[in-house]
Parts: sequence; C-alpha cells; structure tokens
Amino acid sequence: MKNLFWVLILFLCFFTSDIILAQEIKSLEGKWQFQIDRENVGIRERWFEKKLNDEIMLPGSMAEQHKGDDVTLKTKWTGSIYDSSFYFNPALEKFRQPGNIHIPFWLTPVKHYVGAAWYQREIIIPKAWTKKRVELYLERTHIETRLWINNREVGLQNSLVAPHIYDISTYLLTGKNKITLRVDNEIKEINVGPDSHSISDHTQGNWNGIIGEISLQAKSKVYIDEVQVYPDLLNKKAIVKLRLVNSTKTNLKGQLKLTAQSFNSSKTHKPNTIHHSISVAESNELQIDLPLGNDMLIWDEFDPALYKLNVLLSSNGESDSREIQFGMREFKINGSQFLINNRPVFLRGTLHNCEFPLTGYPSMRADEWERIFRKVKSYGLNHVRFHSWCPPEAAFIAADLVGLFLQPEAPSWPNHGPKIGLGQPVDQYLYDESNRIAKQYGNYASFVMFSAGNEPAGNQVAYLNKFVDSWKEKDSRRVYTGMSVGGSWPVVPNAEFQVRGGLRGLLWNKMPETYSDFTAALDAFQVPFIAHENGQYCVFPNFEEISQYTGAYRAKNMEMFQQILADNHMADLAKDFLFASGKLQTLAYKHDVERILRTPRYSGFQLLGLQDFPGQGSALVGVLNAFWQEKGYTSAEEYTKFTNETVPLAKFPKFVFTTNEKLSVDVALFHSGKEPLRNTQIDWVIKDKDENIFQKGTFDGKDYEIANGIPVGKIQVDLTNINKASQFNLEVSVKQFKNDWNFWVYPEQQRVENKSVYYTNALDEKTEKILNEGGKVFLNVSGKVMKGKEVEMHFLPVFWNTSWFKMRPPHVTGMLIKNQHKAFENFPTSYHSDLQWWDIQHKSQVMNLEDFPVEFRPIIQPIDTWFFSRRLGLLFEARVGKGRIVVSSGDLRADIENRPASRQLYHSIIQYMNSEDFTPKDHIEFNIIKDLLTKESRMKIIDYTKDSPDELKPNSNQNRIK
Repeated sequence: MKNLFWVLILFLCFFTSDIILAQEIKSLEGKWQFQIDRENVGIRERWFEKKLNDEIMLPGSMAEQHKGDDVTLKTKWTGSIYDSSFYFNPALEKFRQPGNIHIPFWLTPVKHYVGAAWYQREIIIPKAWTKKRVELYLERTHIETRLWINNREVGLQNSLVAPHIYDISTYLLTGKNKITLRVDNEIKEINVGPDSHSISDHTQGNWNGIIGEISLQAKSKVYIDEVQVYPDLLNKKAIVKLRLVNSTKTNLKGQLKLTAQSFNSSKTHKPNTIHHSISVAESNELQIDLPLGNDMLIWDEFDPALYKLNVLLSSNGESDSREIQFGMREFKINGSQFLINNRPVFLRGTLHNCEFPLTGYPSMRADEWERIFRKVKSYGLNHVRFHSWCPPEAAFIAADLVGLFLQPEAPSWPNHGPKIGLGQPVDQYLYDESNRIAKQYGNYASFVMFSAGNEPAGNQVAYLNKFVDSWKEKDSRRVYTGMSVGGSWPVVPNAEFQVRGGLRGLLWNKMPETYSDFTAALDAFQVPFIAHENGQYCVFPNFEEISQYTGAYRAKNMEMFQQILADNHMADLAKDFLFASGKLQTLAYKHDVERILRTPRYSGFQLLGLQDFPGQGSALVGVLNAFWQEKGYTSAEEYTKFTNETVPLAKFPKFVFTTNEKLSVDVALFHSGKEPLRNTQIDWVIKDKDENIFQKGTFDGKDYEIANGIPVGKIQVDLTNINKASQFNLEVSVKQFKNDWNFWVYPEQQRVENKSVYYTNALDEKTEKILNEGGKVFLNVSGKVMKGKEVEMHFLPVFWNTSWFKMRPPHVTGMLIKNQHKAFENFPTSYHSDLQWWDIQHKSQVMNLEDFPVEFRPIIQPIDTWFFSRRLGLLFEARVGKGRIVVSSGDLRADIENRPASRQLYHSIIQYMNSEDFTPKDHIEFNIIKDLLTKESRMKIIDYTKDSPDELKPNSNQNRIK
C-alpha cells in the first residue's frame, strides 16, 4: 500500500506540472513572473532575456492585484475632466491631501498604472507537439501585447475586442521554453479616444493585464480557421461557411463531418449529420448547407432556442474540430420597423458601459453575464447597447441563452483628440476591430446590430457611409448604423437604422401631460429610429453601497459626497434623500419612456441607464447601482409597468383637476409581444388614496396588432361629486400587464380665512412688530431670495450630474417633504415630488439655510446636487420673537386661477396656521431670516476650467474640420 501511495503521488505530480503530453490545450493560468516597466526601458535592456523580479496571477489585472502606483493629484488619467474645480476649490482641500485623495470624477483604483509591464513563464513542450501548429491564445488583453519565445521576438498585436493569438510553432523547442510577454496599456498612435468605454477611467478603467483564457493550443497542420453560420429560415437550413488552412505545403484530401443538436429548449432537435469530402490546398473557403427541416427551432426573445454545431475535419491521419453555438433567426428591417423572424419588434434597451466595480474589467464568465442579463429582462427590457466597447464572448453566450438583442460597438469614441475620416490610424483600426468582432462573435444569435462607436469627430459622414456599405455587403446577419450619436450630429444617410438624440425627453418646462409624442419630428426619418441615451435622470447617492467596493476600486467619490453631506449637518437625511429623489427619478423615466411608446413608428430606446454610470463626474442615473442591485425605492415589478412587452397607456391632458371638471382620458396600448392580441378586453379602475374604488370600466374585446400608441378608447368621469382635496390612481390592465397614474382633484373654490394670519411678501418693520407681539405671519419671499438664488430648481431632476456639465441647471433632484405634517392636512402628498407639485416646484426659488441651526429641518427641502449638499428650503416654519412664521420661496398666490395645486397648498397651510397645531418647535432669529433676502450665500461656485462636454459636438471649435 505504501508503494502504491507514492506511485499515485508521482502520477499526480506528473499530470499537474507544466509537462505537456498529448493534451491539445494547455492552460497557462496561475502564477507568472512579473515586472513593471515604469521607465519603458525593458526592450532596450532586453528584459525578455532576464528573470523578472515580481509575481502576478493570471488571468487578472495589475489593478485587481493592487500593483502599480498610489493615486496622487498628478496621476495621469485616461479620460476627459471637464470640471477641474476639484484641484483648486478651497472647500475640497482636505480631499486633496496625501493619504486622503478623493477623486470625484469616477471610482478610484487602489493602485493605478499606465505603461508597459512584463509577464513571463516557463513551459515544457512535448516532442509530439513539434509536428503540430501551436498557438498562444490570450483572451482579452489590454491593450497591446508584444511576445518573445526563448528570447526571440514573435510579434506585436493590438486588439480591444478579440483574443491575441500568436502562431509560435517555429519558435518552440522540445522540453523547456520561456514565454515573455510585454503588455502596454498606454494610448499610442492608435487612439480610439480617451473617453471610449473600452479604455477609459470613466468606466472599466485603463487596466493592464490578461483577463480571459490563457493557453497553448496544439492543432493539426490542417485546421479549421473559421466557421460562420448563416441562418436561412425561408429554406429551413443553416448555411455553414468555413475557412480551412493547410500549412503542410501539400494538397491533402480529407473529410468534414457536421453534426448539430438543440440544447436549451424543451423540444429536442437533431438534424441529420452531414459528411463532405474535401481537398485542402493552402487555404480553402467552402460553403455547406445544413438542412434543418420542419422541426427547425427558432430563436427570439421569448423562445431563445439554440443549437450546438460540431465541425470535425479529418485529414492525413489527424483531426481538428470546432464547436459553434448558433440560433436560427433573421433580424431585418422593413421600412421603419425592425423584424425578428418577420415579426415586428420594438427594442427596449439600456446601455452597458463596462461597469465592473470589483475587478475594473468585464467578467469573462457566462454565468455572471447571465445574471446581469436576467436582471435586464426582469426590468422589462429586451436590448442592450455596449457604448463604445465590445463585450467578451461570455456575454454573447449568455445573451443567446437569455434572449436579448445586442448592439456591440467598435471600441471607439473617436473624439476629444482622434477624428475619423482624416487618415488617422483609428480609421483602419475600426475596420480591423470590426472584422475581428464579426469573426469571433458573428455566429451568436443575440448579435443583431452593429455600430462603429459613439459620437465621432472628423469627416464622419463620408467615412461612416463607406463603413456601413462595406458591412451591408459583407454580412447580412445583422443590421448596421454609423455611430450612436446625439441630436446635433450629422445624419449618416446610408445607415440602416438611426441611434440618435433629439427625439427624446420630457416637456416638463410646462404643465405635465401625456398626449404629446414625437410623430412630427420622426417624419424626417424613414428608417428605424432608436432614442439615444434617453433619461440620464439622477438620484442622490446611496452611501450604503460604499462598503461593497472591496476589490480593485474604492468609491472615494461616494465617500467625498457622504462627507460633504455630513459637513453640512445632514448625514441623517442620506437615505431620505435617496428615496425621495429616487421616486422622482423613476417618475421621470416612466413618462420619458411612455412618450416614446405612444409614438407610432418609433422603433426603440436605449436608456442611460438602468444602472449607475460611475464615471463622468459620477452619473447616478440608474435605479440599480453599478453592481446591478436594487436601491430600494423602486422594483422590477413597478418598473416593468412602463417597459414591458405590453404597456397600457393613458393620455392625460393634465394631472391636476378641479371639482367642476370632467376627467377625460384617452387610453392607448403599446404591444410588442410574441404575437398580436386577439379579442382582448382592457380594464380600468380609479381608486382613491385608501384603495376605495371610485369608478371602473372595461373596453370590449378586440384585436391589437404589434404597434405603438394603438387607440383603445376614452374614459370620462364626472368629478363634481368630490367634496375635498383628493388623490386618485387610474390603473389600466390588459391580461397580466398593468400600468397606473396618480392624479389629483381639488375643490374649485377655496375660501381662505386668514383670521389672525398676516400675509406679506416683505420682511419689514411691520412684520417684525407683528412677530414680536406674538402674531402669525405667512411670508412669501418668492423672487426676493438672495441666499440661494444661485441654486436653480426645475421639476425635472439633475441631468447626468452637475460636475460633468459645469453646473448646468437644474441643480436640484427632487424634494423631501414632511408629508405627515399638519400643513398638508388638506393637500394629499407623499414624501417626494409628484406631478401635483409641478406648478409649485418648477422654477421656484430655493432658500439656502446655511446659517440656520444645524438641527433645523424645513417642511419642504429641495435636494441639492451631492457635490455641494447645501441645506435648502422651499417652505419652513419657525418661532420668531413671540410670534410664529411660515416662509415660502414658492409663490402660492400668483395666477391661482390657473394654478389649482398652489391655491390648494396655500389653503391647506393657512388652515394649519389657524389651528392649534401651529406650534413650530424651532426658534430662529429675525435677522437670520432677513439674511435670506439681503445676503448672498457664503459658498461661491467658481468655474476653474473653460472645458466643456460641448467640445465633443461636431460643430465645436475643436471638432470643426479646418
């Protein structure tokens, strides 16, 4: 037994060492020698001949393993910084100290490094491999690799989208060999743009390393170089295109065997095996039909049936094989519609910006991508655009399984430096990368759309016309556009579809309604139109997520924002601010999306975004965080009401009514399901705030095709029997799909009895005298506020973030309302802004309460941008002298005939002030209130840079073609 034990030990050691026997693939994962080349001297000093002085684990990155340099104020980032005030603002000085650096623009790596680094490993090659083609396979390196085998240089490769594969057959010796690899993540002649999500610190970070499969692959001298599968649904077959390579320099005969079988659906389908005789010269391209017959399974978002195709090549006593995942689907365009398998489909999408806050690089695991994609689908979406980057193969594998439509892009935002169409290296690089994407991922059913990147500069129309034309001719399996752009970019006429801004957003600069759509503007486009990056509505930071940043990055930006809030004595309000701003954010996304869904001929949207964007100034635009986790203020169930395959729609002319009016609402339907709805009835119900049914009804069953904004019918309800201020909810449902809207009804006339309340808009001697004598004052300071006049509040929340756009208004992202306060006894409200607040909140002044006692909390508190977190107020109460006061910076008395919500709120406040409940707990000095009207805020907002994101636009001085 003892001898047997040692035999087993020797056996295990033998098979787990670097000795390669008959294995065709040898993993090189594990420990590598490593050395940083900060001074870029490694090539000159021939480091490929020496032993490196450090170690690192691969696959992985330097940043992930905390190798590199400490972050300082002199760190050279990859990415544009438009608000450099962080480096100069005296208020942020403590965040610029060594050991306490808090970069506000993006997540901060524990260690940062841009430049060359060297990786080295010894391997043992068996004698049998001398007759094979041996490749070094490096999946997802960043960015440039340069390879030496046994001190001999093999070559250099640069790709952000596909594996770096080196043929090292002629460099290897039997027995021990040395691999030395130089990886360089510095931007050089090939510049895809510093803000490209493929390389930028704004998103994944500019990491150095190799993060996917690392292996030696031994192949037959006659091998399969490429397999591409072209579905032909009409003829119920797959057309298989192959490229075979013969490196023996002798013509050889052989056999091809094609076998396919479904693997992920309830139905099993195994087509007949195909045998094909071949004669292989140096390089052969051939095409073989794979009949699938009447049992053929189709792939789409509802039934993502897939096949595995195995291609076996046998020749000269050796064999090579490839396994391909594919789905039988056709994604086409008919006029302004996308078609999946000849059925109209509306793309409900979000962007993926390569947010991976633990590693700083994209996951290479299909199960992790499946988790992300199932989260996307749980929120009602069926589409993902990868902004200026292409995900790894694991993402395509997962999307195929989940049933998502993907738009990867060439890895470029050629702007803020590089330009396309002017002969720069990026021109050819985008073609090269696109070819690599198609070769590597072209068989995946989910890969249905392609773009050359994002928002370019240069001679873009001519370049992108040619780019689109070349791909339309080359590969019919997907549809093509030029680049995804904002509304000011020129139209690329040859694009098969448009991803553009301009036709997006809300008209909340006037009273909210749900009748308007984009029909008139859409008439200018005859191809499918997808809304580009719509939304971008912000929410206050969720500081509870800070503790999750335990990997390559730390949320120093969030830590800074948290400290700023605490410095302004509001740390206890962080979660309240999150939830109140989150409710408004969700409301804005709902109305934004619904405006698109009720527009006939609109073809899709791409939200920015479902999840947060941790860069570009910290753009907290998601209802999910960067880990794809809920924040708590909404749910998938709530969100899917307006994003699902079927969405009931209600066309409200307004959301605030009076008791002398009739509610008249047109009901419509958006439907992009598996099939049209047949003989389907639609139900509606109106309930009050206590869930009591006020009215209900049903629209008789009829057919609804796949379309947007399909008319259903009209709801008309008399409101004259309502005798008090009330909040109602209209819910419309079709089968399992429901959607709802709040609306409000106020009495037509409100008799306001001031009794002992003195109303004034002047804080003068008379007002002071009344207060000193124990009187009650309602002070309207609208239009007179000095301390806070620099803060601009709209009803819409902050767009993207105030740093990236240099304090472009609005600066406020919703309001926190003490909804249980007696002042709202006759004004039903929640703790957050809702549509009844529009005429009160929109463009109202706010008050900066910086001089008030630190524990003071207003009744209505606008939520400031988290870069400053000023303590703001719209309405507060206090004891002054012997008296009591309510101060409002929102004008509740102007034009009250056309502002029923303002009128009703004023009535409710006066009723409260006339009651025994009017007992403010805080005592405030008269002069502190007076300072609101006479003194400016102590905090001054100074622009320390002239840079602006507007530089990215095609008509900017920087991007204008001279």
